[in-house]
Amino acid sequence: MENTINGIHHITAIAGNAKKNYDFYTRVLGLRLVKKTVNFDDPGTYHLYYGDGNGTPGSILTFFPWEGITAGRRGARQVTEIGYSVPEGSLDFWLKRFEDNNVIYNKPAEKFGEQYLTFLDPDGLKFELIVPKKADNRTPWETAEVTAANATKGFHSITITSNKIEATAKILTGVLGYRLLEQHVNRYRFITDAVDNAAIVDLVEVPGEVAGHVAGGSVHHVAFRVPNEKVLMEYREKIANLGLHITDKIDRNYFYSLYFREPGGVLFEIATDNPGFAVDEPAELLGTGLKLPAQYENLRGELEKTLPSLV
Repeated sequence: MENTINGIHHITAIAGNAKKNYDFYTRVLGLRLVKKTVNFDDPGTYHLYYGDGNGTPGSILTFFPWEGITAGRRGARQVTEIGYSVPEGSLDFWLKRFEDNNVIYNKPAEKFGEQYLTFLDPDGLKFELIVPKKADNRTPWETAEVTAANATKGFHSITITSNKIEATAKILTGVLGYRLLEQHVNRYRFITDAVDNAAIVDLVEVPGEVAGHVAGGSVHHVAFRVPNEKVLMEYREKIANLGLHITDKIDRNYFYSLYFREPGGVLFEIATDNPGFAVDEPAELLGTGLKLPAQYENLRGELEKTLPSLV
């Protein structure tokens, strides 16, 4: 199944204060800072990547932290929830950890036969920690406070809220290779059989919901995973033939990308596994240095002075 989408590659969101973002994701959630670089379109701003120990696709959450940005608003035409997979029996640990760290959360609930715990990050980005029906055997990143018994394994799912799901569902099934797995009321669960994890997209249909506003605490885009550039460009042709606008191939240093907006309004990216995050620093040192794309290397001295300290 080489020429197929292999689930979620990464998710990119918008934050406010960079240090607060770094502290929350590395300390409270226990993720690894995999890459510290800059926004390719705004080099005065960080682009921070968090994930597992190797920066494996399907575990990578990235942020553009813009100091002082206004708060976004969840609504239609948006990715409204990010689901992380966690081990069975870990939700009590997370409840206590959220309580101890003043994290906003809801009591555990269940959907599609899986327990989940909802919480918000410091900017209001909405997450779910989900105990999957099928055991997740991915190796998590561990810290002194968040060990493997409780640590997040990578993505479980995303939720897209839409006024009408039909057009988005056609992209998922007709282009990206997903299938409808199950439905409960107005939530439709789609899954790809190409991978075991980071494989689920939930569509929630709310006809009267006002369109959301993408700003602080919002998902900017979701990226779907392909193995290489050959498959990437096959998808470009496939999407362009549908009459949708799709970008040319873009080199993001750690993967190659295409971007298009699906008919429901959400920005989708397709990203390659190659070359990976160890292309400019060894695996054991991931996230320790400021890594700049070649076009901004001449600004290194200035950026090292003006970008906020994360420690």
